[in-house]
Amino acid sequence: MAPSSRITAAGSTLTRRVLLKLAGLVTVGAALLGGRRAIARAAQAAGPGAESLADAWGALLQQQYTRMSPDEIKAAIGRIERRAKRQHGVDVSVGTEPPMDGVVFGYALNISKCKGVRRCVEACVAENNLSRDPQIQYIRVLEMDHGDMNLNRANHYFEAETVPRAGKFYLPVQCMQCDNPPCVKACPVEATWQERDGITVVDYDWCIGCRYCMTACPYWARHFNWSEPTIPPASLNTDTHYLGNRPRPKGVVEKCTFCIQRTRKGRQPACLEACPTGARIFGNLLDPASDIRYVLENKTVFRLKEELGTEPKFWYFTD
Repeated sequence: MAPSSRITAAGSTLTRRVLLKLAGLVTVGAALLGGRRAIARAAQAAGPGAESLADAWGALLQQQYTRMSPDEIKAAIGRIERRAKRQHGVDVSVGTEPPMDGVVFGYALNISKCKGVRRCVEACVAENNLSRDPQIQYIRVLEMDHGDMNLNRANHYFEAETVPRAGKFYLPVQCMQCDNPPCVKACPVEATWQERDGITVVDYDWCIGCRYCMTACPYWARHFNWSEPTIPPASLNTDTHYLGNRPRPKGVVEKCTFCIQRTRKGRQPACLEACPTGARIFGNLLDPASDIRYVLENKTVFRLKEELGTEPKFWYFTD
C-alpha cells in the first residue's frame, strides 16, 4: 500500500498519534526556530534526565521500522537506548538481527507433560521485560477439567499449593504466530506485520494504541499498556531487540515474539528452557531433522480454533 493511501485510510488515527506527541513537544518547534541558543536554553530548562530536544524531535518524525534506512534505524536505536538509560538507570543494548534464511519457527507443546507449575510464565516475564505493575504476562496456563476442551470454562487464575490437581490438566496459551494473522489485517497504521521467519512483530514506536489488533486476535494474545510499565532496574534484561523485548512505553500493544532476541541468535525461547518437565518443543519448520518436524510427523497434533483459518504455528499433542 502506498504511503499516501495508508495516511488517507487511517488519517484520524495518525493525526491522533502525532497530536499526542506534539502535546509534549511544543517547545521543540520554538527551539528549532530560535536556533542553537534557544535549543540550549530549552534543554537547560528541561533539567537533567529529561529527553533531549533532538531525541524528541527525532521520535516525532520517525518512520515505521520497515521503511527506515539503516542510518535511520541506527538513530532510532540510539534514542531507545538513551530513553532506557534515563528511565531505568541501566545501559540497554538494542539489536536488529533480521530473520535467518531458510527458517520458519514453530512451537509444539506436550499437554501430557505440562503440570501447571507456570515456570514458563515467570521466565517469559523476566526475559521479555514485562511490566510487573500493572502486571502483564504473555503466557497463560489454563487449568481445565479432564475431558473438557471448552476454553470458556478454563480457570485462568487457579491457585493451588501443589500441582497438578486431581481431575485437571493444563493448557498453556500464548501468541500462536498465525500464518494468516487477523491482527495484522486489523491494524490501521501497519504497526504490526509478519516477518519471513513467521514471527508477527510490533513496531512500538508506530503503534497508536487503538487496540483493533486485540479485538481481532482470537487467542487473547495481545496486551495493552494502560500505564507506564514498571520493571525493577535490577531485573531489567538489557539484551533486547527492536521488535522484541526492549522496554515499551505506555499506550501501546505488545505480544510474544518467540523470544526474537534469543531465537534469531540460535537460542531457544526462555519459556522452553524454564520448563521443568520438557513439555515444550521449538524449532525450524523447514528443517526435516528438527525436533518440531519430528513431532508434527510422528504425533497426533491439533491447533486451537483451527476452524477460523488463522493457521497457527503452535501445535499441541499428548503422549
